[in-house]
Amino acid sequence: MDDSPGADARAELAQLVAELRTRLGWHARAGTWAATATASPPAAVTEAPAEEPPAPVAAVTYEAEPAPRPRLTLAEIRDDLGECTRCKLHGTRTKIVFGVGAGDAPLMFVGEAPGADEDRIGEPFVGRAGELLDKMIEAMGWSREAVYIANVLKCRPPGNRTPEADEVAQCQPFLAAQIASVRPRVIVALGRPAANVLLQNNAPISALRGRFHEYRGIKVMPTFHPAFLLRSPERKRDAWSDLKQVMSELERLGISPPPAHVP
Repeated sequence: MDDSPGADARAELAQLVAELRTRLGWHARAGTWAATATASPPAAVTEAPAEEPPAPVAAVTYEAEPAPRPRLTLAEIRDDLGECTRCKLHGTRTKIVFGVGAGDAPLMFVGEAPGADEDRIGEPFVGRAGELLDKMIEAMGWSREAVYIANVLKCRPPGNRTPEADEVAQCQPFLAAQIASVRPRVIVALGRPAANVLLQNNAPISALRGRFHEYRGIKVMPTFHPAFLLRSPERKRDAWSDLKQVMSELERLGISPPPAHVP
């Protein structure tokens, strides 16, 4: 038998290795890999049975998984947007156009971008197209205050041109956050640009309208933009057909317009 000091050290090391393997095996079975010791290592303990935890060790804690980030409110999203300078449109805009309506609306309308009137006032759909949209919403039995209205872009493109890819890329996260905050049951995408952004495709509006699509579990009905309907009033019948499907879907979900406010 070897009684030298080196033999004692080797024996002690072997015992520590055995204990470490036992503890690692226990953590693997328990799924507690984030163990953090907050005290000095304990004295040697007797190895526990394979299917039982080892002897308790004082002052050992296990880190929980981080809690999911809470859903942002519309006010928080607006604060995050700030006086945005993320794309070139900030150099030509007058006002940021964020969104308007009920923060918990079951019905949401998403347009393309602000126009001249929206840029001046700072609210979406307030020009002639906005007046027509209000009439469309009212014909559905709803009101502007009971739905939520937003655009893909929060700043007006010069000359009301089509949004460019880099502009959409900067604004899209804010639209996604708005949708996540409001949690509508149905979204009406007004015009091709809005529909293409939500559905991540390049299809023409004529190929998309008339049937439901999906955005992150939310039903989306693409239809013609009110500005287009002002230029092509003969397509109003098609747009109304799309909106009637939206009305039927909300009814199927048991969702009715809120009662009209009486002053």
